[in-house]
Amino acid sequence: TQDTSALHPDDAIPSCVAIERSALLSFRAGLSDPGNLLSSWKGDDCCQWKGVYCSNRTAHVVRLDLQGTYCATEDWSTPVLGGNISSSLLGLKHLQYLDLSCNRFDKIQIPDFIGSLHKLKYLDLSDSMFIGRIPPQLGNLSNLQYLYLVSSTWNVGYSSFYNGTYSTDITWLSGLTILEHLDMTFVNLSTIVHWLPVVNMLPTLKVLHLSDCQLRNSPDSLPVSNLTSLETLDFSGNHLHKRSAPNWFWDLTGLKNLHMSSSGFYGPFPDEIGNMTSIVELHLSYNNLVGMIPSNLQNLCNLERLDFSMNNINGSIAELFHRLPSCSQNKLKELSLSVSNLTGSLPTTLVEPLRNLSWLDLYGNKLTGHVPVWIGELTQLTVLDLSSNNLDGVMHEGHLSRLAMLEELTLSDNSIAITVSPTWVPPFSLGIIELRSCQLGAKFPMWLKWQTHVMSLDISNTSKCPRLIFLDLGHNQFSGALPAWIGEKLSSLSFLRLRSNMFYGHIPDELTELVNLQYLDLGYNNISGSIPRSIINCTGMTQTRDNDDLRDAFTSGVYSAGSDLVDYTENFTVLTKGQERLYTGEIIYMVNLDLLILWERSLKKSALL
Repeated sequence: TQDTSALHPDDAIPSCVAIERSALLSFRAGLSDPGNLLSSWKGDDCCQWKGVYCSNRTAHVVRLDLQGTYCATEDWSTPVLGGNISSSLLGLKHLQYLDLSCNRFDKIQIPDFIGSLHKLKYLDLSDSMFIGRIPPQLGNLSNLQYLYLVSSTWNVGYSSFYNGTYSTDITWLSGLTILEHLDMTFVNLSTIVHWLPVVNMLPTLKVLHLSDCQLRNSPDSLPVSNLTSLETLDFSGNHLHKRSAPNWFWDLTGLKNLHMSSSGFYGPFPDEIGNMTSIVELHLSYNNLVGMIPSNLQNLCNLERLDFSMNNINGSIAELFHRLPSCSQNKLKELSLSVSNLTGSLPTTLVEPLRNLSWLDLYGNKLTGHVPVWIGELTQLTVLDLSSNNLDGVMHEGHLSRLAMLEELTLSDNSIAITVSPTWVPPFSLGIIELRSCQLGAKFPMWLKWQTHVMSLDISNTSKCPRLIFLDLGHNQFSGALPAWIGEKLSSLSFLRLRSNMFYGHIPDELTELVNLQYLDLGYNNISGSIPRSIINCTGMTQTRDNDDLRDAFTSGVYSAGSDLVDYTENFTVLTKGQERLYTGEIIYMVNLDLLILWERSLKKSALL
């Protein structure tokens, strides 16, 4: 554990030791700090500086926490530290905790001298864009309990992959005899064959992450296992290409979390799974495992998360459900079985192990029949994905009215009809709604208007609006490529406004198939490329004619709840004949518009040849 005498810089503590203040200033001098993150590093008392923690007894610096923020925010434009790491850090002789993770030390190696900070208990250098060999001097840190060396493989600044860190010999790990947490994710260990005997020399290890390390072998067994304290093993994303059993990790029956996804395992699901009675999370997705899951999976009474996606189970979904542990007092929270060649119908009554699910993913199987009403009893559900199956029948309020915690509803590519009352108010607030190719009722689904936090909405190919004349999606925050399906599915469209969103890329040719289009506004997006030559197909912009379609649409189909005609009236700034003009009035009177509004500075205007 870390030194509990270390206080936050804001607490009242003695002034820092002068020689350590000088060491910190020398360290800062070697850094680049474009965001001025260390602006507080001034004055005599370094214990008040950002990221610096001192002992409240001795005033020695015991903790230096300079973790960058972009790993948490995923905002790659966030200013972080870079430059060089000065050996002046050796002046912090009492330092127990050092975190330089999530910064941008581009194209420098992890300094060898860090192995001389002998009092370190915690070291995190992850995701900071180091390159080259991991220094074996780290093996001198005999007090280390936590070591995080996750390698960066994505060069944020240049939007490209690059070579991060590697090791050709990890025998130095054997010097870390009290290590509890080790994470070397993405470190290239491809040349190391005898890695497991070294790891086996760490008897206090509780958490081991060696995912995506390009390891190519996994021994069948260990003569004597010292890994009796190991609780979490992440070995996913390696290149093992062997049968799932025998394997050394099946003997670690005290494991709570086992991640073996994308490891090239093949053969049947091993019966050894049933011996892992302490397991809480089991991830075996993206392998080549075949056949029904073993019946002794019912022994896993602590199981909370199960992911067998992207295997070839090739069996009945009902049988699989009945092989889930029923002794777990409904502990199972997440069940992912996508693209697993599951067949048959969902059970007509609720299988008890599913009752407290928060995540159910059955995407891409061969399920048939109706969606059972017991789905509505899964009141903890946040994610429901039944898409790309052969399901049919009707889903109604009974399926949905109790799902107050639902955040993602994905039912696309089935023959499901969603039939709810037009006055129904859903209890949930969805972020993702994917209902492509579903049947949404005789009228546009009014319940969608209550979904005010939607980030992704797909109701394409529902045949609800084949004669749509008017579509205004302007001033939202839609992103991605311009939707080509509009040109394919809405052939009657006369008015299309996608203005002031975050669409990017070129104008799809499909939009120019809208021969009736009279008004097109793509302004204030990030459009690039050339105006397609096929824009001449949009003859509605040039022909002189009465706007009967728009008039009919508004006089026969747009009514409020009180049956009063609703006039769509708005002020539009349009660009026509080289001039920006304000149009005020009802849309049905906009006729003979010979304009293509592309009011976006990044558009490369090209002459039509």
